[in-house]
Amino acid sequence: MIERYIEGQVTKLLQDFPAVALLGPRQVGKTTLAFSIAQSGPSVYLDMESAEDRAKLSNPRLYFEAHRGKLIIVDEVQHMPGLFTEVRGYIDNRIREGESNNMFLFLGSASLDLLKRSGESLAGRIAYLELTGFSPVEYPGHLDDLWLRGGFPPSILARSDRASMRWRTEFVRTYIDGIFPRWPCVCPRKG
Repeated sequence: MIERYIEGQVTKLLQDFPAVALLGPRQVGKTTLAFSIAQSGPSVYLDMESAEDRAKLSNPRLYFEAHRGKLIIVDEVQHMPGLFTEVRGYIDNRIREGESNNMFLFLGSASLDLLKRSGESLAGRIAYLELTGFSPVEYPGHLDDLWLRGGFPPSILARSDRASMRWRTEFVRTYIDGIFPRWPCVCPRKG
């Protein structure tokens, strides 16, 4: 794994805040970074794109309490917009009991604005960071590769320039298809 400069910042913020949100585009390495951070202590990982993991949060406070003392990592948090309301109450209770940090690490592919519209900002309880593609500092000596392949890990680490181009082409295509879905052709029939 290529060390990400932001890892130290996330770790420090977790020492100062009950929650940290790490935002950025898909495939930029948020989950990989979270697993690296999780190795430093007890943690539990939930992926909100998984029905099984979403079901675990049918009663969020009960789940949080069952994993008290662990860093709860919630990936793709934008898929559970109402979760922050439950998190706020849980954090406030823990703060009243004398605990004030290292409770939640939220990962999201959504923008900060979208998360703020979830109905609960967690103001004063959360710090936000953005993870971008690899920078020249993180991938020194490979400026040409970064320039030609971009900074996304699957592209920069691809086995060849051709494989990198294929990955970038498909990555862009999935975004475009998500914004402009392909409609069935409605062509007049002859005869």
